[in-house]
Amino acid sequence: MNLVTVYSRKGCHLCDDAYTTLQSMQAELNFEIKVIDIDQNQELVNHYSDQVPVIHIDGQHHDFYKVDPERFRSSLEKHRQHR
Repeated sequence: MNLVTVYSRKGCHLCDDAYTTLQSMQAELNFEIKVIDIDQNQELVNHYSDQVPVIHIDGQHHDFYKVDPERFRSSLEKHRQHR
């Protein structure tokens, strides 16, 4: 099963929107979602502070700021083909 990681922070409406979009596709596309609050790790704050939410698929950068459902589907499929 693929792991989709959302680097996020509290009070971030774009983060909430990205998570909601991913949840709406989760059952159909069969992937796991992990949310990481960057404010709990200074290294992540330094790396992602102005870009959250940042989305990774299986540890590889996918996108930031928002989730485009069609782009996400395409990227997820590519990850599955390269496994």
